[in-house]
Amino acid sequence: MKLYILCQCKYILIFLKLFLIICVSGVRWDNSVNLNDDFRMLWNIVDREVTVEVQVRTLGYIGLGFSRDGVLSGSDIAIGWVSQGQTYFQDRHVKKNDIEPIVDPSQDYVLIKGYENATHTVMRFKRKLDTCDTSYDIPISNDTMRVIYMYHESEPQRGLLIPGNLPNPEVAFRGYRSLFLTQKPQQHQNVDPNMKIMELRNQDVELPQGDDTLYWCKMFKLQDINQKSHVIKYEPVFDSAASIPYMQHIILYECQGASPELELMSREQGRPCYRPNNPPLSCNAIVATWAKGSEGFSFPLEAGYALDSKQTKFYMMETHYNNPLSSADSIKSTNRQQADNSGLRLYYTSNLRKHDAGVLSIGMDPNWRHIIPPFQEKVVSEGHCIEECTRKAFPRQGISIFAVMMRTHLIGKEIKLRHIRNDEEFTPIASDKNIDPNYQEYRRLPTAIRTMPGDRLISECTYDSSTRDQITLGGITTREESCIVLTYYYPRQKKLTTCHSLPSLPTVLHSLGIQELAIGSNPVLIASPTELAGMTLESRLVTYDWKNQFDSFQQVTRRGSFKAICWDAKNILIPGTEYIEGHNPNITKVWHPPASECIKSNTKSSFDRHPATHQNAHHNTNASPGNEDENSNIIEGAARSKVSRSSATETMGLSGSSGLHQAFFVKQSLVCLSVFVFTLKLIL
Repeated sequence: MKLYILCQCKYILIFLKLFLIICVSGVRWDNSVNLNDDFRMLWNIVDREVTVEVQVRTLGYIGLGFSRDGVLSGSDIAIGWVSQGQTYFQDRHVKKNDIEPIVDPSQDYVLIKGYENATHTVMRFKRKLDTCDTSYDIPISNDTMRVIYMYHESEPQRGLLIPGNLPNPEVAFRGYRSLFLTQKPQQHQNVDPNMKIMELRNQDVELPQGDDTLYWCKMFKLQDINQKSHVIKYEPVFDSAASIPYMQHIILYECQGASPELELMSREQGRPCYRPNNPPLSCNAIVATWAKGSEGFSFPLEAGYALDSKQTKFYMMETHYNNPLSSADSIKSTNRQQADNSGLRLYYTSNLRKHDAGVLSIGMDPNWRHIIPPFQEKVVSEGHCIEECTRKAFPRQGISIFAVMMRTHLIGKEIKLRHIRNDEEFTPIASDKNIDPNYQEYRRLPTAIRTMPGDRLISECTYDSSTRDQITLGGITTREESCIVLTYYYPRQKKLTTCHSLPSLPTVLHSLGIQELAIGSNPVLIASPTELAGMTLESRLVTYDWKNQFDSFQQVTRRGSFKAICWDAKNILIPGTEYIEGHNPNITKVWHPPASECIKSNTKSSFDRHPATHQNAHHNTNASPGNEDENSNIIEGAARSKVSRSSATETMGLSGSSGLHQAFFVKQSLVCLSVFVFTLKLIL
């Protein structure tokens, strides 16, 4: 009998623990990230509202917010701390050319919970994605968000609203982290007993010195995968922290066939990728891509990348290294790592998913014809994947794009992947008006986008060259520029893996005011017009009056013809596309971005009005935003309402009569109580 009672007590204790975890905490976070070792951020997005919790290793004040360029100046930030059992929390902003966060007139960040223990301070709060406070708040959108954070060991000692009350904000500021805050949450992956891990790593690659950049290719021969499997996840493997600053990207390609050259390369240490005497390789199907700032990628539950040694044995890994130090600093550095053994870790399983995934590259082919003039705040370039290529390659039912990686180099500011069918332009498949060259991550789309045979896809990139006094050309080095969108899609097809374009030579010459080149000249000379005759093409590029002639150049390059480049998995042009001269599509049904519909309400909202000085943490309820999946991350086109406005001189507190929170907690409590009673009956 005693044993029975002990067992029953054991079960009751286990259940009570689970009950406390599930019903008391009440929040299941969809997203989390460690901004550094001391600062953890968790967040959910539901109904155009974000709920955030920060857990910070300090007993002083903490701050989390948003900045357009990653600096404290001009930022939007929430500041909070706990002192003698009281939680202080304020919506603040930093003026341009300043570092001091000052309290907003409108308090749009709503505190839900705040407390501290022996080591950490915890704050949970919420705000609308678009608060409609255009003066001091930064909207949270589908763009790359630069999340800034700060913390200090001390708390403010003087009055709350007195300027300069925060101890040393410049020291407290810890930097920023670029994130896709609104993207679809990663799906939970069940434990797969058949999952295996494979590492593909470089072998003692000498890191570049001076201003050098290095593309290194390492071939792998996979012979042990004797049945079809799916890659379901991959991540980078770094040799050491010293390697990371040198690494720009790692791309794993699938090679077609089994030529002697592939066999030879698989036995080598590796070789530089792009040399004139390198033989062409049939390796043009991307398996996995890591780029600076990325943590890898997990495939959705319905798709994986197929591996099968019986079908494909050879895989080539391309690693782009770039020296982060100047030539002088590189010479001074005597203790830096000389060799690298980084690579990729693949997780794969024989439990096949519904679809084989593939990668399609869309954009501007890296070439000198891609010209970006200097001194300009906005230069637009477009890479076209034309109708003829998608019509020849895509299956009848089309392909479904479920993730994209949008890539430029250093001066890229905006990218969007446009989608056109016949004469109608649809909502862009993806867009980002605030890209970060140091954060090139695949972003999961809210829903897979169906693209049909005969559709046109356009990678449109916007650059800011205002800080450069010389032209920037397209190319593969970091100093050159790129305009590429990599798309993961299903079902996979091998007819089209690279769908690029390049301005035609007549378009380039016309944009520079050149009518004709001298035939057979070396260096290339201009034949006409008369005023340019005898000048080299290089001199024309360098001396062109970009400040006064830019508008003409931009108009010609965007309206002129271009060469379509449509390669298959074997690195061969699709038959019938070799000589196509493309032009911009004739769009009669133009897509326009929806206007913001911020509705400013002066009435009390479901949050009631929020005072702005302090709140007792013990009086907080543990609110949860819930777990709604449908349309939870779709931002564009949504009507947004600011439901809580307040004076900055009132007390920051959560009203106990809040209808929304009352309804939620009543529902949550009833569910938890029902589960509790039912389980007790089973045990007893």
